[in-house]
Parts: sequence; structure tokens; C-alpha cells
Amino acid sequence: MKKIINHPADVVSEALKGMQFAYADKLDYTPGAEVISRKEKGTKVAIISGGGAGHEPLHAGFVGTGMLDAAVSGNVFSSPSPDRIGVAIEKMETGKGVLLVIKNYSGDIMNFGLAADLADADDIEVETVVVKDDVAVPDSTYSTGRRGIAGTVFVHKIAGAKAEAGASLQEVKAAAEHAIANIRSMGMAMTPCILPAVGKSGFVLGDNEIEIGMGIHGEPGVEKTTVKTAKEIAEILLGKILEDYDYSDSEVAVLVNGLGGTPLMELYILNGEVQKVLEEKGIKAYKTFVGNYTTALDMTGCSLTLMKLDDELKELLDAPCDTPAFKL
Repeated sequence: MKKIINHPADVVSEALKGMQFAYADKLDYTPGAEVISRKEKGTKVAIISGGGAGHEPLHAGFVGTGMLDAAVSGNVFSSPSPDRIGVAIEKMETGKGVLLVIKNYSGDIMNFGLAADLADADDIEVETVVVKDDVAVPDSTYSTGRRGIAGTVFVHKIAGAKAEAGASLQEVKAAAEHAIANIRSMGMAMTPCILPAVGKSGFVLGDNEIEIGMGIHGEPGVEKTTVKTAKEIAEILLGKILEDYDYSDSEVAVLVNGLGGTPLMELYILNGEVQKVLEEKGIKAYKTFVGNYTTALDMTGCSLTLMKLDDELKELLDAPCDTPAFKL
């Protein structure tokens, strides 16, 4: 295993410390709780998200003006504990309420839900929304339903902008749920990732093999197939998304996301093919984002996300934000 680390058990805390050093004027780090938060607490609804480490810049990279107030990290690919989430809630709540943005995995649902219940017992008003944008599998495949993947970034942006505008907790939750209803994603992997604590791949793909629909933790996808061109990958991913949700005659936000090991050159090539397909389908790309937003350590591959826009979502998407990984 070749990684720039010290000890595998320390990768999460050391990464968050390093991040705080890089943005010391804007971000705080709470050791032990593994919370990255905005240095200055606002007077608005607080937006908090989190999950397992290994998906950087998700979630801590989106803490800042116009997006998250705090992000809570678990161990690599493991949900943070309710205690850690509780620290973030107590640190950032302002009396206006807290919205927890949760990706749809059983551990996250359980731990964030318990943290919300504990906060409620302390008279802190907490609401939750659950992102489940991955169209690779039917909504009934897992006990909790579809997985939450890169579309979560758009939810952070929409909820954060709504909160920054001074909206109430219920209004912020409604905006987040409106975004969630209009977001679909699909991914593919070309190589597995290596977990620092394990030192080897968790699954195997052949030299001429890719997996369509693989999850961000290495969960099974739709099928294993041979290596495809960028054009073919764009058609496959978009085909599955458009089959699931009607984006015809609409404007969309597009997110072409790398999984950590894919060169930016390749993501731009893929984006070019995505734009061609959208144009052919009569779907207008209003805004496009290309880069590493939700990764899986060093996995090579990508995901594609579309968010159907209306006037409200456009306004919130366009609102200014200033975070390490997303600026407008």
C-alpha cells in the first residue's frame, strides 16, 4: 500500500487537522468529535451533514458561507456516532433550528436520527432530510431504499442558500426536499479503492472490466462489462437517469463527479459527451460542475448527477457561497 499517511488509525483526525490549518481563518476543528465547523456561528438555521470519511471533499469541504455550518466525520466509510453529531448540533445551533442532511445508508439514518432525538430532548429543534439519488438500484433493493451519493452536494447548496437568506427551519427543509425530489445520479467504477486500515482492495475488477452503477463504498452495481469509451459511458449513465425521471424540455444543473483517482482531463472529456446527449434530448444544461466532489478514496471512475431546475432552485443554486470545495 502506497499512501501519504502516518498510521491508518489516525487518517481521519490528521486529515481534518490539516484541513483546518489550510483554512484557519474560516474553519474550526473539534478533536475527538471530528467536526469541522464555521468559525463564526450565524444567526440563522444551521445546516449540518456528515458521514464516513473517504469521500473528500464531502462533507467538510462544503462547510462555509452559503452551504454547511458543520460537517461530522466518522471513520473511513463508517457513519459518525450520535455523540459526534450531537457535538456539531450543540456547537452550531442558534435557536433557529437545525437541519440534518443525511445520505441514505442504514448507519447514517440510525445515528443522525438518534442525535436528532437527543437534541429534541434538550429543546433544540431539529429536522432531517434524506438524500437517495442513486438510480443504479431500485428503491426497494436495500432496507433503507436507494443510496445517497454525489447529489448530496446540490442539497447542501440549496439548503445552505435558503438558510443564508434567513428562511425558517421548515422553509429550509422544504427547499432541501424540493431539490432531493429533482435529483438523480448514476456512477461507474474502473478500479477499486484501497482502505488505509486494510491495505488492499475490497473487490476486484479485471484489466478490461468496469462496473456500472457501483456505489461509493464498493457496493455492487448493475453489471460488470468491458471498458467503454467516454461517449458510451455518457450514454449509459444518462440513459439510466433519464429512464428514471423525466427531464425532457427542462433546464438542469449537471455534476460530473470524479471518484478520487480519475484525471480531470477524463472528466472533461466525459462532460463533453454528456453535453452532446443532453442537447440531443432537448435538455438545457443551465450550470455544469466538473471535478472531485464525492469520492471513494482512490477509486477511478465517475458519477453523473442531474438536478431539474425551476425558478426557486435556480435562484438558490446561483446564490453566493464560499467553501473550500465549492465557490460561487
